[in-house]
Amino acid sequence: MSYHDPDSPGRRRRPDRIGDLLPEAARRLGLEDELRLARAITTWDALIAERVPPAVGACRLVGLERDTLVIEADEPIVAAELRMRALELLSAFATAPGGTSAHFIRLASGSAPGRDAGRPRV
Repeated sequence: MSYHDPDSPGRRRRPDRIGDLLPEAARRLGLEDELRLARAITTWDALIAERVPPAVGACRLVGLERDTLVIEADEPIVAAELRMRALELLSAFATAPGGTSAHFIRLASGSAPGRDAGRPRV
């Protein structure tokens, strides 16, 4: 009779990648929304670095609401640039890994409260 050790090198399965395990672990811990926001923040930062380099460090994604990205801008000039490029940024964010579909950018701090930039996409 032959005995097969399940831990022998020939029988080991490929280890799971931590990035593949995080969504399920976050769901079990009730942290799904926080993980989604963290990924969106990373995506936003990369998008700004690529498309609006002067705004790097002067704006940040601080929240996701139904169909709106909530962005803080440190300076009015940065808020104005984001407002002008809202449609481009929303489109790029929707197709980027970690991004999500949104129709508006709401600028907080440095812009008029409650103002939405961009229009619903047709």
